[in-house]
Amino acid sequence: MLQKSLNLLILSISILAYQLAEAQEKRDYNAYSIGFYNVENLFDIYDSPDTFDEDFTPTGKYRWTEKLYQKKLENLALVISSMGREELPSPPAIVGLCEIENLQVLEDLVKMPLLAPYNYQIVHSDSPDERGIDVALLYRANAFKLKDWNKYVLMIYEAKNTSKRDFTRDQLVVSGSIDSEDIHFIVNHWPSRSGGEKLSSYKRTEAARLNKYIIDSLQRQDPYAMIVNMGDFNDDPANASLNKILGARAKKEQVDFGGLYNPFAAIASEGTGTSAYRDQWNLFDQILVSKSLIEKSPEKLTFFRAYIFNPPFLITSKGTYKNYPFRSFGQSGFTGGFSDHFPVYIILTKEAD
Repeated sequence: MLQKSLNLLILSISILAYQLAEAQEKRDYNAYSIGFYNVENLFDIYDSPDTFDEDFTPTGKYRWTEKLYQKKLENLALVISSMGREELPSPPAIVGLCEIENLQVLEDLVKMPLLAPYNYQIVHSDSPDERGIDVALLYRANAFKLKDWNKYVLMIYEAKNTSKRDFTRDQLVVSGSIDSEDIHFIVNHWPSRSGGEKLSSYKRTEAARLNKYIIDSLQRQDPYAMIVNMGDFNDDPANASLNKILGARAKKEQVDFGGLYNPFAAIASEGTGTSAYRDQWNLFDQILVSKSLIEKSPEKLTFFRAYIFNPPFLITSKGTYKNYPFRSFGQSGFTGGFSDHFPVYIILTKEAD
């Protein structure tokens, strides 16, 4: 009888220990989505005397009117407000953007009905790009606390005339905190492949070197700095600019201290992309993270997963470009679409207090 009672006591203690362990495993997490979107020519309708934006005027190539401009804003607001909503209840805490003309178009964008409730704030600076397109960052004020920001000018010159500068986009660095942790965002739009991939590759090499300098500078101040490096790099994950100069690795275990992890490398290897040209997919739009964000610890911000956002409404449903991104502009002008790129996003998590 005594032995039976002891056995029951031991069993009860074992069950209680199991239940306590199970309860400890059930943790609540805060989660934040971080997005990037090449919005394809978000221009206002006015001709700027300092840039080549004549196509985007009422009398220009695209007959760009206020009505079409408002439709473009409406489309982009739908995309941003929908991004990551299958996983999280709110739209991205941070959204990096490229191919925007000026501060005014950003102010118009965040006032759209689908975005206005989220109180997005803007970080923007004019770049010397000849077309007048810039990079920018939007952030939800209740999720990200801005500390400071800076821009870095990319100085490159034409290969055949080394005295002639090729004016392109700056690289934007925005620093602040999420969930009481310091974090830095770099927004990029590297030089295009105009003229051919090989002939233009030296420009993206210079962009990668500037990007590496920025990252090294942040890590000199704090070796464990949390860095999110996003953009339209106009190169795929396997290209030298990303793989060799930046040293962005496809596998977490390959990332050395101070290195970068590129979660989109694995996605690219599956043949998936964010933009298509001549029946070939490219994954130019990527978000890279520093090693400090992939070291697993529930008590700090940690990378969870990466995604391409390509729901059916963003995909061309018929015609020559079926299954391509439903772009905004074609030979006949505004198509009513969204962008020639799919947006991308990642999710960061941290154990809740």
